[in-house]
Amino acid sequence: MKQPIFVMERWQSHHENRVDFNLAESGVQPITLAELREIADVDPSGTLLGYGHTDGSPTLRQRIAAMYPGAAPENVVATVGSAEANFLAMWRLVEPGDRVVVLRPTYEQTTGLAAGLGAHVESMWLEAERGWQPAPGAAADAILPGTRVVVVTNPNNPTAQPLSEAAIAEIVAAAERVGAWILSDEVYAGGELAGGPTPSLWGRTDRVLVSASLSKAYGLPGLRLGWLLAPADFREELWARKDYTTIAPSPLSDRLGAAALETAVRATLLERGRTILTQNLAVLEAWADGYPDILRVERPRAGAVAFFRYDLRIGSAELAERVLAEQRVLIVPGDQFGMDRHFRIGYGYTSPPLAPGLERLSRVIEPLAAVRAG
Repeated sequence: MKQPIFVMERWQSHHENRVDFNLAESGVQPITLAELREIADVDPSGTLLGYGHTDGSPTLRQRIAAMYPGAAPENVVATVGSAEANFLAMWRLVEPGDRVVVLRPTYEQTTGLAAGLGAHVESMWLEAERGWQPAPGAAADAILPGTRVVVVTNPNNPTAQPLSEAAIAEIVAAAERVGAWILSDEVYAGGELAGGPTPSLWGRTDRVLVSASLSKAYGLPGLRLGWLLAPADFREELWARKDYTTIAPSPLSDRLGAAALETAVRATLLERGRTILTQNLAVLEAWADGYPDILRVERPRAGAVAFFRYDLRIGSAELAERVLAEQRVLIVPGDQFGMDRHFRIGYGYTSPPLAPGLERLSRVIEPLAAVRAG
């Protein structure tokens, strides 16, 4: 297995703790342990620091299952973040020579995993002019006989747009027609700014796996707690694969994660996240409105990121490097999503505030805009 470098994660890992403003983060402002204890009325001090349930405690799995219509605890494996969930799914499903279709742009973990496992990776692209939806018929054109897995991220990263019901129906129908599995990464669900919850792909067909975690909408990335939903018999195989990775989630994370997913606590955490996103999106939009001839963005609908297209005479990698070197601000260049002349901004953090970071970004954009105008 020759694994490609995960360029975006290397970019963030090298720089995110060395900058003044990290606008590359894709979740909402994390909460403290003290805040979670107060919100959830939980005291983890008596938690036994053993292995616990290697697939997640019964309480945790029950609360995860309750979020998905038709799911049961027997469908759930608790994982160390959604990254492990995606890894287990791809590791189990993909063999050398398999055909994997990835809906892009996307967080490129599954793309890299598929390539590293020896698959032939094909892209099905979301289109900006359609509000970051696939073109009608795109699924049927991309998901051909011999396709093993179709990977979607819903809501999407980096565009923060959920798939339409029409797009979901086309993807499901095309996958069923050729017997392909669907891996639906739903880690950004819960971060909707309007329009209600993003419908899950769980249960749309017998061959659907769903991954998610507490990292994005809940503000709990430090728990490193995610999950993978699968048909019960297939779930046993995925759980067995976990014996080779992390074995078990931390019992502290299990206890705190289960507390966070209690119905009332979950609602409180998600409402907190929506409040932050609504307030910060107003700041971001006011900033972007100052550059009507340079920046274009589809208003985020679900998630703490915005994906900007820009009209400047500079590639996205060079732009991000200049912003980093000159202003100590971290953004994600669009070429790390396979789309140059774009960049992604995370707007979910409150400390430090968003506005000063955007002001520093302006210090790089405005001279470039002057050159463009000249």
